[in-house]
Amino acid sequence: MARTIIGLNSPMAVKRYSGLLAVDVGRTSYFNRKFMGVGPESMMPIQRLDELTNNAGEQITYDLSYQLKMQPVEGDAPLENKEEALQFATDTVYIDQLRDGVNAGGRMTRKRTLHDLRAISRKRISEWWARVFDELFFMYLSGARGVNPDFVYPLSYTGFANNALTAPDQYHLLYSGGVANAAAITAGDKLSLTDIDKAVAVSEMMGGGTQAIPQIQPIMINGEEHYVLVMHPFSAYDVRTNAATGQWLDIQKAATTAEGRSNPIFTGSLGMYNDVVLHKHKAIITFNNYGTGALTAARQLFLGNQAAVCAFGSPGTGLRFDWTEETKDLGNQIVIATDSICGIKKCTFNGLDFGVMALDSYCVSPAPNTTWPVGGID
Repeated sequence: MARTIIGLNSPMAVKRYSGLLAVDVGRTSYFNRKFMGVGPESMMPIQRLDELTNNAGEQITYDLSYQLKMQPVEGDAPLENKEEALQFATDTVYIDQLRDGVNAGGRMTRKRTLHDLRAISRKRISEWWARVFDELFFMYLSGARGVNPDFVYPLSYTGFANNALTAPDQYHLLYSGGVANAAAITAGDKLSLTDIDKAVAVSEMMGGGTQAIPQIQPIMINGEEHYVLVMHPFSAYDVRTNAATGQWLDIQKAATTAEGRSNPIFTGSLGMYNDVVLHKHKAIITFNNYGTGALTAARQLFLGNQAAVCAFGSPGTGLRFDWTEETKDLGNQIVIATDSICGIKKCTFNGLDFGVMALDSYCVSPAPNTTWPVGGID
């Protein structure tokens, strides 16, 4: 009886696994799954740009149009020659190739196991890609590598594809407790709802109008304006266990009843406070040199619309990922390689951040018998 077999190096297998890999990564990656929209019209913190998927090029340029600021012409006074010119600021994201490879072993290794090594490889590779993208998003949005010990990227990492990590500017960096800088952080400056109120107030009054300071634009969900705060799990614990008046125990966690709760931004959230949807994630960037130089801190991310962009090219298949299988050692070993042509960048215009504010807080493990994980790979 004849059987249809899609074997090693079959174009059908490559295309199929390339497509499945893109689906897997989209489902697994935190930012892809919750906060990414496609195109400049999407109202999400991360905007995916696909202009280079089917076109040649290494960069995508996008613009910010500033508000008009001329004084009105009153009465019958002439308007001619007083017209205001449109003002734009421009940002650019570059793309480059990222690659990963898995050796599925030799014939005897594959003979000794009942596992489908190709399927297992795809699962492990998709998890790896999701982790890589999430680490990149956290680093770019934070403007720093930090000291997170469990990243695949080294402590010396500064970015790729000509998209450098850029530190938050003075308008987009806040500190818990009302202190003015990192050196003033103390053990009492843990994250609280008061800090979230402060971030909302600052974002609402920031720039706009006649100032050339980009204002954080809220995310529109069913006509309602929202922001997102992604916290370190230790900082989320500090917020949730704060029993002071006006803190967590005194508020209504409204995400379950909010309009638009089916939106992925609300999925898995801790709740909503002051129209800010609260999330937590272990990959929040951490530091170990705050205060007098030895205090640990976490950089919470206060997100609005278009905080960052993610641009994709194509390896020639029309897909965002490519899958290649080859043999080594005279056909004994199967090697699987995957790659993606992409670029990630925090949106900045004229040196100022656009859709993200950093909120740095003292952060420490709530378990006294554990130590803060520091280090990472050099």
